[in-house]
Amino acid sequence: MHVAYPAVLAALLFCTGLYGVLARRNAILVLMSVELMLNAVNLNLVAFDAWLSRAAEDTLHSGQALALFTIAVAAAEIGIGLAIVLAVYRNRGTSDIDRLRDTAEGHDPDDPDSDATGRALPAPAAGEKAEATA
Repeated sequence: MHVAYPAVLAALLFCTGLYGVLARRNAILVLMSVELMLNAVNLNLVAFDAWLSRAAEDTLHSGQALALFTIAVAAAEIGIGLAIVLAVYRNRGTSDIDRLRDTAEGHDPDDPDSDATGRALPAPAAGEKAEATA
Protein backbone atom coordinates (compact mmCIF):
# COMPACT_ATOMS: atom_id res chain seq x y z
CA MET A 1 0.00 0.00 0.00
CA HIS A 2 1.27 3.44 -0.89
CA VAL A 3 1.97 5.94 1.90
CA ALA A 4 -0.42 8.50 0.39
CA TYR A 5 -3.55 6.56 1.39
CA PRO A 6 -2.98 6.60 5.16
CA ALA A 7 -1.65 10.18 4.92
CA VAL A 8 -4.85 11.39 3.24
CA LEU A 9 -6.99 9.48 5.75
CA ALA A 10 -4.99 10.98 8.63
CA ALA A 11 -5.41 14.46 7.17
CA LEU A 12 -9.18 13.94 6.95
CA LEU A 13 -9.29 12.65 10.53
CA PHE A 14 -7.21 15.57 11.77
CA CYS A 15 -9.39 18.13 9.95
CA THR A 16 -12.52 16.51 11.38
CA GLY A 17 -11.04 16.69 14.88
CA LEU A 18 -9.98 20.30 14.37
CA TYR A 19 -13.50 21.21 13.26
CA GLY A 20 -14.86 19.46 16.35
CA VAL A 21 -12.56 21.41 18.64
CA LEU A 22 -13.43 24.74 17.06
CA ALA A 23 -17.19 24.23 16.58
CA ARG A 24 -18.37 22.19 19.56
CA ARG A 25 -19.61 23.71 22.79
CA ASN A 26 -19.78 20.59 24.92
CA ALA A 27 -16.53 19.88 26.76
CA ILE A 28 -16.80 16.11 26.34
CA LEU A 29 -17.20 16.44 22.57
CA VAL A 30 -14.14 18.71 22.49
CA LEU A 31 -12.14 16.01 24.32
CA MET A 32 -13.34 13.41 21.80
CA SER A 33 -12.24 15.69 18.96
CA VAL A 34 -8.78 16.03 20.50
CA GLU A 35 -8.60 12.23 20.66
CA LEU A 36 -9.50 12.09 16.97
CA MET A 37 -6.63 14.45 16.20
CA LEU A 38 -4.21 12.34 18.24
CA ASN A 39 -5.32 9.21 16.40
CA ALA A 40 -4.61 10.94 13.09
CA VAL A 41 -1.10 11.64 14.32
CA ASN A 42 -0.72 7.99 15.36
CA LEU A 43 -1.82 6.85 11.91
CA ASN A 44 0.81 9.10 10.31
CA LEU A 45 3.52 7.86 12.69
CA VAL A 46 2.85 4.20 11.91
CA ALA A 47 2.43 4.77 8.15
CA PHE A 48 5.65 6.73 7.79
CA ASP A 49 7.48 4.25 10.01
CA ALA A 50 6.43 1.38 7.75
CA TRP A 51 7.34 3.38 4.65
CA LEU A 52 10.76 4.48 5.93
CA SER A 53 11.68 1.09 7.42
CA ARG A 54 10.94 -0.57 4.07
CA ALA A 55 13.17 1.96 2.28
CA ALA A 56 16.07 1.90 4.75
CA GLU A 57 15.88 -1.73 5.95
CA ASP A 58 15.66 -0.36 9.48
CA THR A 59 14.19 -2.57 12.19
CA LEU A 60 14.02 0.05 14.95
CA HIS A 61 10.34 0.97 14.37
CA SER A 62 10.60 4.28 16.17
CA GLY A 63 7.30 5.47 14.67
CA GLN A 64 5.43 2.64 16.33
CA ALA A 65 7.15 3.36 19.63
CA LEU A 66 6.15 7.02 19.38
CA ALA A 67 2.58 5.96 18.57
CA LEU A 68 2.47 3.85 21.75
CA PHE A 69 3.78 6.81 23.73
CA THR A 70 1.10 9.03 22.18
CA ILE A 71 -1.60 6.49 23.10
CA ALA A 72 -0.39 6.50 26.71
CA VAL A 73 -0.42 10.31 26.84
CA ALA A 74 -3.89 10.38 25.26
CA ALA A 75 -5.22 7.94 27.86
CA ALA A 76 -3.88 10.11 30.68
CA GLU A 77 -5.26 13.23 29.00
CA ILE A 78 -8.75 11.81 28.63
CA GLY A 79 -8.77 10.56 32.22
CA ILE A 80 -7.76 13.91 33.69
CA GLY A 81 -9.92 15.81 31.22
CA LEU A 82 -13.04 13.83 32.11
CA ALA A 83 -12.32 14.28 35.81
CA ILE A 84 -12.10 18.05 35.33
CA VAL A 85 -15.27 18.13 33.22
CA LEU A 86 -17.19 16.12 35.84
CA ALA A 87 -15.97 18.38 38.65
CA VAL A 88 -16.97 21.50 36.72
CA TYR A 89 -20.36 19.96 35.89
CA ARG A 90 -21.00 19.22 39.55
CA ASN A 91 -20.07 22.75 40.61
CA ARG A 92 -21.63 24.77 37.78
CA GLY A 93 -24.36 22.46 36.48
CA THR A 94 -23.27 22.66 32.83
CA SER A 95 -20.50 21.48 30.53
CA ASP A 96 -21.21 24.12 27.87
CA ILE A 97 -17.85 25.81 27.20
CA ASP A 98 -19.31 29.20 26.23
CA ARG A 99 -21.50 29.29 29.32
CA LEU A 100 -18.57 28.34 31.56
CA ARG A 101 -16.55 31.21 30.15
CA ASP A 102 -19.45 33.59 30.84
CA THR A 103 -19.93 32.35 34.40
CA ALA A 104 -16.37 32.84 35.57
CA GLU A 105 -15.66 33.29 39.26
CA GLY A 106 -17.73 36.12 40.68
CA HIS A 107 -19.75 36.77 37.51
CA ASP A 108 -23.34 35.70 37.17
CA PRO A 109 -25.03 37.06 34.03
CA ASP A 110 -28.47 36.58 35.63
CA ASP A 111 -27.58 38.61 38.74
CA PRO A 112 -29.38 42.01 38.61
CA ASP A 113 -27.00 43.47 41.20
CA SER A 114 -23.92 43.21 38.96
CA ASP A 115 -22.79 45.22 35.97
CA ALA A 116 -21.42 43.94 32.64
CA THR A 117 -17.94 43.33 34.09
CA GLY A 118 -19.28 41.15 36.90
CA ARG A 119 -18.61 43.61 39.71
CA ALA A 120 -21.35 44.20 42.25
CA LEU A 121 -23.16 47.48 41.93
CA PRO A 122 -22.89 49.79 44.96
CA ALA A 123 -25.79 49.59 47.37
CA PRO A 124 -27.76 52.79 47.92
CA ALA A 125 -26.86 54.80 51.02
CA ALA A 126 -29.06 54.62 54.08
CA GLY A 127 -30.85 57.91 53.41
CA GLU A 128 -31.24 57.44 49.61
CA LYS A 129 -34.15 55.75 47.95
CA ALA A 130 -33.49 53.09 45.35
CA GLU A 131 -34.66 54.16 41.91
CA ALA A 132 -37.66 52.22 40.74
CA THR A 133 -37.76 51.19 37.11
CA ALA A 134 -41.14 50.93 35.48
